[in-house]
Amino acid sequence: MPIEYGLPIQQKIFALVVSVLVFVIVVDMVRKRRLREEYSVLWLATSVVMFVLVLRYEWLVSLTRLIGATTSTTTLFLFALIFLMLLAVQFCIKISRLTDQVKNLSQENALMKLEIENLALEQPDTYSNMLAGDSKGAEQEEGR
Repeated sequence: MPIEYGLPIQQKIFALVVSVLVFVIVVDMVRKRRLREEYSVLWLATSVVMFVLVLRYEWLVSLTRLIGATTSTTTLFLFALIFLMLLAVQFCIKISRLTDQVKNLSQENALMKLEIENLALEQPDTYSNMLAGDSKGAEQEEGR
């Protein structure tokens, strides 16, 4: 196993700036309501972990040895893949919920349309004007 020392100072500064920048951008997006809180948790956690691992590089080296990887970059790559898998699972769950909601709304809409059509058959004058979008005709019917 190769011996790993610390990160070069340029890499350390770059990684710290990127992790802080990701954190600040995510918080700002949540504050401006461009990103929901439920999606921000994974991004915020990742930026904090990245920040800590840059400051405590020996933890990354220990984690690398623990999982049996040869270099710390392999460990980072593995965790990047895990991060992307978690994002994919999170979006699959959300898509499943939205699909169910669209199905339910479509069914409710069809039932309401059927009910309106049935009412239109019972009272053709009033509801034909409403269905046609003629509000003046409906107002005249009410005024009689």
